[in-house]
Order: sequence, then structure tokens, then C-alpha cells
Amino acid sequence: MISGNNVADRPPHGPDSFERIALRLADAGWCVTPDFISPQRVGQLREEAERIWDTGGFRHAGVGRGTGLKVRPEVRTDRVSWLDPHAVSLAQRLYLQAVEELRQAINRTMFLGLFDFEGHLAMYPPGGYYRKHLDQFNDIGERAVTCVLYLNRNWVREDGGQLLLYTDPHAPSQYEEILPLGGQLVTFLSARFLHEVLPSQRHRISLTGWFRRRGIA
Repeated sequence: MISGNNVADRPPHGPDSFERIALRLADAGWCVTPDFISPQRVGQLREEAERIWDTGGFRHAGVGRGTGLKVRPEVRTDRVSWLDPHAVSLAQRLYLQAVEELRQAINRTMFLGLFDFEGHLAMYPPGGYYRKHLDQFNDIGERAVTCVLYLNRNWVREDGGQLLLYTDPHAPSQYEEILPLGGQLVTFLSARFLHEVLPSQRHRISLTGWFRRRGIA
């Protein structure tokens, strides 16, 4: 893993790890990658998120987009702070460089035409949740691949906050249960997999984003 201050983070299994993630997405549609970035970088991103939280920089997340965007606590109770690509910290920039390499690998493997990445820090306060949903707006198909990087420290199952990823549309009760372990990256095809976040017992932090395609109605 490269963890210097002036280079992008890379998965710890070598430069071909981006291709392996892309191949897994092409095969199964989802992938879990432990230790996608270094513990040092996880700590930096977590501390930045905590500072933003402490200064009131998170906002209630909504459902929908544009004029249809509404805060619906019966659906989700997380708070978000969107990344500004023109004002990112060093730790965020290095992560985004790694994400850019992943985008290119996915395009080479799956020919999805992914052209950019949008993302936000997400904070779930104790008791926070997100009910079952797709990462896709009803009228547009821009979001193609979801990427969730967890920033939590010393997370255990008793802390809750698991991601449930429903992996078989023909078996609605079948799911993968994924703990939000710090440094772990979860990627999946946004329009294919319903998923939800179970209530957590402590603050749960992630950097969540999407690779986008040109708008597809």
C-alpha cells in the first residue's frame, strides 16, 4: 500500500486491485474490499468528518432531487456533508485519486461510460438508519456504481449499523450483511441492488459516492 502524503492510496494487494474490483463488479455486481486505504488515511478522513460535525457542517439528508427533495425521517435519518471537488483536503484528494483509477478500471472492464464521481461524508447518529432503497432516481439513471468507504474505528457487530445488500432479486429475503469496518470499500451497481442501513448504537461515518454516466431517462 502506498501511504505517503503525495501519492494516491492504493488497495494493499497491488496495482491490479482496481482491475480485480472491476472484474468482481462485472461478475457479481458487487464487491467488498477490506483495507482499501491505509489506517492513517482512514483516521485523517474520520477526524475531518468529526470536525465538520462538531462545527455544524452536516445537514439532514433528503429523499429525491431538485424540487422533489424532501427530508423524510421515516426513510432515513443520516446527515451529509457534500464534497466540494474544488476545495478538498489532502486526504480527500488522495482518496479521490484512487477513486479515479477505479473509475478507469471499471470503464475498461465494463464499458459503462462512467465520467465522474460525486460524493459526501455521511454521519449516522446513534439510532440512525436508512430504510431499504435503490441508489437511483426514478426519472434518471445517472448513478451507475455506488462506492461506500467506511471510516469507523474499532467497529463490532454489537454496534449495529450493518449494511444489508439484497443480492438476489428472485429471493427478496436473501442479503449480505456487511459491517462498516474502517477502511473497507463496498462497491455495487446502483440500479441493481436494494440495500438498507440498520440502526447503529454509535456515530457511524462513511464517505459515500457514485460513479455517474450521462443522464439516461
